[in-house]
Amino acid sequence: MPGEFNNNKIPYLSIIVPAFNEAERLSETLKRIVAFAEAREKVATEIIVVDNGSTDATKEIVMEFCSRYPFVKYLYQATRGKGAAVRTGMLAAEGEYMFICDADMAVPIDEALNFLPPVLQDYDIAIGSREAEGARRYDEPFHRHLMGRVFNLIVRVLLLSGLSDTQCGFKCFRHDVAHELFSAGRINGWSFDVEVLYIARLKGYRIVEVPVNWYYGEKSKVSPVRDTWLMLKEVLWIRKHWKKKQGFATRAY
Repeated sequence: MPGEFNNNKIPYLSIIVPAFNEAERLSETLKRIVAFAEAREKVATEIIVVDNGSTDATKEIVMEFCSRYPFVKYLYQATRGKGAAVRTGMLAAEGEYMFICDADMAVPIDEALNFLPPVLQDYDIAIGSREAEGARRYDEPFHRHLMGRVFNLIVRVLLLSGLSDTQCGFKCFRHDVAHELFSAGRINGWSFDVEVLYIARLKGYRIVEVPVNWYYGEKSKVSPVRDTWLMLKEVLWIRKHWKKKQGFATRAY
């Protein structure tokens, strides 16, 4: 039976996939992630798809996979926003390592191996970077690249100096770190990962960047104008809110 190797095991790896109206591409994405999990049968894996209020056939597609693979799970989050969906998945996940993977599979799932022992060790959070040495971008329009670099510059100046790419949707957290940070996070929108990484900095957690191969998708859910403006507002809120927040002891990083 497909997926039987994961039955009755505490997962080593949790893969969280936020999904909003992803019926068109989710089936292929899940096929690839399931194949990745089954090819490593000694690594107990759970795949959690968080439906973020979809109005298409997203739920039906995920439930069909759930019926065939016991390690595929479906969760529903009515509060709109990628941050709300990822938070729901992270707080429900049980894996020792917890991975965020976008439904568009902009970074091939096999690259997750570069975020896990024995390839990568001694970190609290590993974030995929399209800017780190060795990273490659494919087919990205110049205007999208420029907007992303401007946003990253603002993030580095205001919140997260030294991180070249906070917005790549390919990130790995140790279990205890993920639960602490996502329990504290408040941003439901696109900048949720900026907030989580900023809290991590305040807590002194070790963040490392991992170069990835990233493939631009024409059907991106990000609106270049509307969402960039909303993300800038969220960044300013993060700075104001967490500067005032008490009870977060800082350590050297």
